Amino acid sequence: MDIITIIFIAVGLAMDAFAVSIANGMSSRSQKRKNALIVALFFGTFQMLMPVVGWLAGITMAELIMEVDHWIAFGLLAFIGLKMIYDSSKKESGIEGSKLRVHMLLTLAVATSIDALMVGLSFAFLQTSLVTPIIVIGVVTFSLSFVGFLFGNVIGKLFGNKIKAVGGIILIAIGIKMLFEHLA
Repeated sequence: MDIITIIFIAVGLAMDAFAVSIANGMSSRSQKRKNALIVALFFGTFQMLMPVVGWLAGITMAELIMEVDHWIAFGLLAFIGLKMIYDSSKKESGIEGSKLRVHMLLTLAVATSIDALMVGLSFAFLQTSLVTPIIVIGVVTFSLSFVGFLFGNVIGKLFGNKIKAVGGIILIAIGIKMLFEHLA
């Protein structure tokens, strides 16, 4: 597989993480660079690991995973999106908006990297080496997530606490898009 193809795959896989990073950045009030780095590390790492997991799962698990992956991603993104919408109606506490919770980051990282699992399965079917693709996927996802978080942070500062509702709607929309793409 040539490097241009790998880069296109990496950018395609990173788009969900990029959008979710923007949504996370909208609600962050302090430590924006530190939080951007944390989000980027979570998303980049999971986007690197999931193709390996998919590759290891191989042909025997492909049908089972493909039947439910879109539902899992939709459920996780919808849940977190609804929580963000609910939280936007609460009075802002100052610190709350700046805290990144590990369980939330893990959930988002898994939800946005399920498609990378399927790419890993395709790598196994094509008998493609994993080293270059997972490095490129990780670097691209890390970079786009970092930039997306900082961009979202600027938007969040402009519009205040109510922008969390927009971030929640974005997460739900991403989940619906993933669901429709897999069902169509």
